[in-house]
Amino acid sequence: MSTADEISTLLVTKFGTDPVAIRPEVSLRQLRLDSLALEELRLLIEDRMGVDLDDVQLTSRDTVGQLVDAVRAKAAA
Repeated sequence: MSTADEISTLLVTKFGTDPVAIRPEVSLRQLRLDSLALEELRLLIEDRMGVDLDDVQLTSRDTVGQLVDAVRAKAAA
């Protein structure tokens, strides 16, 4: 499963996000993720994908595409 697919699956299963709404250009705010949800998402990604995102700052202004790119970069490091 690709990084984007993994993140989409987490958004749908853990946060009830509409799969149609998950597109690279959509901000995390538009998906109704607040700061607490972003922290939970970060922890879920770390657990599920085995990457350390401690130094990645997620904000609701970030897009799904930016999140995917950050996770890919950390996974490749």
